[in-house]
Amino acid sequence: MTVQELDAIRQSKKQLIDVRRIVKEEAEKLAPLTGYRKQVLVCGGTGCTSSHSMQVIEHLEKTMKEEGIDDILVVKTGCFGLCALGPIMIVYPEGAFYAQMTPEHVETVVHKHLVKGGEVVKELLYQGTVHEDGSIIPFAETPFYKKQMRIALRNCGVIAAEDIDEAIAAGDYAAIEKVLTTGMTPDDVIKEVLDSGLRGRGGAGFPTGRKWSFAKASAGDVKYVCCNADEGDPGAFMDRSVLEGDPHCVLEAMTIAGYAIGAHQGYIYVRAEYPVAVQRLNIALKQARAYGLLGKNILGSGFDFDIDIRLGAGAFVCGEETALMTSIEGHRGEPRPRPPFPAVKGLFGKPTILNNVETWANINPIITKGAKWYASIGTERSKGTKVFALGGKITNVGLVEVPMGTTLRDIIYEIGGGIPNGKKFKAAQTGGPSGGCIPASLIDTPIDFDNLVAIGSMMGSGGLIVLDEDTCMVDISKFYLEFTADESCGKCTPCRIGTRRLLDMLTKITEGKGEDGDIEKIEALAEHMKSSSLCALGQSAPNPVLSTLHHFRKEYEDHIKEHHCEAGVCKALLNFSIDKEKCIGCGMCAKNCPVSAITRTDYIAPGHKLASFEIDPAKCIKCGVCQSNCKFKAVERK
Repeated sequence: MTVQELDAIRQSKKQLIDVRRIVKEEAEKLAPLTGYRKQVLVCGGTGCTSSHSMQVIEHLEKTMKEEGIDDILVVKTGCFGLCALGPIMIVYPEGAFYAQMTPEHVETVVHKHLVKGGEVVKELLYQGTVHEDGSIIPFAETPFYKKQMRIALRNCGVIAAEDIDEAIAAGDYAAIEKVLTTGMTPDDVIKEVLDSGLRGRGGAGFPTGRKWSFAKASAGDVKYVCCNADEGDPGAFMDRSVLEGDPHCVLEAMTIAGYAIGAHQGYIYVRAEYPVAVQRLNIALKQARAYGLLGKNILGSGFDFDIDIRLGAGAFVCGEETALMTSIEGHRGEPRPRPPFPAVKGLFGKPTILNNVETWANINPIITKGAKWYASIGTERSKGTKVFALGGKITNVGLVEVPMGTTLRDIIYEIGGGIPNGKKFKAAQTGGPSGGCIPASLIDTPIDFDNLVAIGSMMGSGGLIVLDEDTCMVDISKFYLEFTADESCGKCTPCRIGTRRLLDMLTKITEGKGEDGDIEKIEALAEHMKSSSLCALGQSAPNPVLSTLHHFRKEYEDHIKEHHCEAGVCKALLNFSIDKEKCIGCGMCAKNCPVSAITRTDYIAPGHKLASFEIDPAKCIKCGVCQSNCKFKAVERK
């Protein structure tokens, strides 16, 4: 395909894409622009598909056909971001944001809204888009969206994820067109990336342009470009969402990198647990090759580049670059000593650059809009935006993208909608198993690479788990240690044995068997692991423990010295009892106790007719069923 043909596609479909970005337009303006009276976008990302959005699409198309509606376009997109409200369906040109859709809801929307002259079904809308007076505001102006700045996620939820024409119309492949047809040299490309200040979004935050320049300077006729899509952090789904919503942006960026360093082959390493992402990547690869945007003589420039997919088996350690390359080579995924670094000796022993999905997603805007534009966003040392998977004890669970330097308070309370059920914010865990916990006292910290490291955490790939007052910080540390201990590849002793010993000590503390000196032993072992483990998995595994010890040391001390868990999470430290004065003798606690630890006493409280109950601590397994079944709050947990 020629550049002229690409331009024709871009122009023919650009109006359709632009219309989706414009929420407040009169319906009659839509048909002349696109040929459709309305467009219905339904999220086809993993979050919504797990809530049966595919059935929603099928039922939508079936109901529209039964009603004889043939002038409305149904589009399966990627993630809109507000995952807690899935399945999501947005109807343009009104921008009506329907949430938690079901087949029954679909019928209502078709019969009331999609028919000619129909009106928005307000009771099915995301309530954040409905004013008190009943008027509708664009979802882009709701608290969840208005403070976001979508660069990496720019096309997710906007375009049909499996349609290359829409990707081109939305701007994909404009960067490679600029690079290959306007005389940009490889050095020009690398300088643009360097000047942008882009740092790797996979966790380490290494300057992307420097990595590319090292690989370009390395000798050799064969070089490789790799994409790390092995997103293994618990609760993280940023990279998956980009691949599901805009796979072409990654293919384009890897092609640009290949041109910059002199490589002709790329590999995307994606975990097999991402079937939707894998499927859409395969579709995108076939489409790009058919359009001449991958393969031989791309855009008539004489430059050859192609990309293959390699599936990972879900080993967390393969998120480490050398382990990932070892796995692509067909060996067990284990890290290799560095130096030499991959830019000098990487995949198959050849110079290689590897970036994660989010990093690649930033390349197109940097090339098309310029390094100066990109560098104007963010903080002095952390440029651009960051995508976070916002989860845990938060109202708006989902995917958010904000400029670097946005405070944790804005993310949690403005975008995230605060903590449910009136609970207090206690901490935020960033960086997954490699990161740390940020206490409530530091909630106004601007989030960027350096600030997070300074307070004992890290950016990581972008998981952001919110913890409320009911969270035990010792238990949360144990949770992450359980993960890293299981995921250690076992190649080096400090990680293989160190994670297990740390986990043993944390388990001992949560079981009420902690002793004086345990905290000091944990700290000493953690420092040894950080300094002597072979790769970042072992070096960073102690981070959740060290950060919680730094900010929540008293909780550890209470577990050891007082045998007390303030949050009431560690069962071994709990004691359940029944207040005989409050107990009315209904017996619901005894009926539901799985171990028959509750018996009736001879005591009848004043004003009551039946004798109260008591709990035998020797039999009690501390499951809490008695407390959850008592309507009179007579069961106490201490």
